[in-house]
Order: sequence, then structure tokens, then C-alpha cells
Amino acid sequence: MTSTQNPLVPAATGRRRELLDAALGVVADEGLRGLTHRAVDRRAGLPEGTCSAYLRTKQLLLLAVAEHVAATLAADVDRLALDLGECDGDTDRAVAHTLALFERWLEERELVLAKLELSLEAPRNPAVAEVLAAWRGRLVAVVDGIVSQAGKLHSLSRSETLVASFDGLLIAALQKPVPERRGFLSESLSLVLHALTEPEAC
Repeated sequence: MTSTQNPLVPAATGRRRELLDAALGVVADEGLRGLTHRAVDRRAGLPEGTCSAYLRTKQLLLLAVAEHVAATLAADVDRLALDLGECDGDTDRAVAHTLALFERWLEERELVLAKLELSLEAPRNPAVAEVLAAWRGRLVAVVDGIVSQAGKLHSLSRSETLVASFDGLLIAALQKPVPERRGFLSESLSLVLHALTEPEAC
């Protein structure tokens, strides 16, 4: 089965993981235009030709980075789902768990910036779009299930809107001074979760 048929592949290990971690750094600092085999080799401190031996073309390298990002984020979402499942409908606790994950993502600058770059690439690259769609679909399903269990007003469209809002909040937080990020995220997450999971006023 090809990677595009099974986008959420297991997390990379060993030398491949070393190369993909280096690739995240390249993308975070230079964007996707700077993502080359030589740049990855230099970032990883490995002999020239190492990256191309594992991932022969630019497209394979790009897809491997997308899969690496998606697998990492999916694992985080699965752990968040377990935490949210213990909230028993307590939206404040749900916000606290989600905030903790977002704060950790903010500290993982390379991961978040690589995801942003890949999101911009997706409309032009169907294979990348497929990988990211699988991860986003998992997150939407988790959010919808948790909101449903909490007895809140929900629908797939509301859950998709929540996920899109989360993306926007994360990007907005990155643009704020570090001391302001936590307060911004806490208030914004609470506003979004309450606004999209409570019945509309008559």
C-alpha cells in the first residue's frame, strides 16, 4: 500500500526519523522552497546523498514530511481524546486539556510552522492534501465525539468549524509576544468552545 493510500503511517524511527526531524527544521526556517535533499543532509549533519538514498525525489521527501507531521499530530490528538473523555461534560476542564496541548505545540515551533507550510501547499498538491485530510478528519471525529458525549449541541459542520478555529487560534497565538500567548489561548478557546457548542439564543 502506498503512502497516499494510507496517509497516517506510523511515526518514523531511526535514520529516517533523524532526516525528517531535520527536514522540519529546514521547512520552519526556509519554507518548502528551501526543502532540498542537500539542505536536509546539512541540517542533520550527515554526508551529502544520505537523504536522497532514503527519499529519492522531492515529492517523496515532501510526502514523508507531511506524513511525519500528520503522524505526530495524530498521536497528540489521540492522547487529548483520552483526556477529554474524562471531563464528563465539564467544558472548563476540556478547555484546560486543550490549552495544555496547544501550549506544547507552541513550544514545538518547527512542527507548527511545517504544518502551516504544508497546509498552504495542499491546495496545489493532492497527495499532500490527502495526508493532511486524514489527520484533520481524525481531529474532527474526536472533537465531535467529545462534544456529543458532553451533551452539547453539535454537528459535523460545527465540529469542522471548531477545528478550523483551533488552527486559526494557534497561528494567531504564534504572532503574539510569548508572555501573552497563554492568556490569549485560554480566553479564545473558551469563547470558541462555548459559542459553538451551546444552543443559539432565540
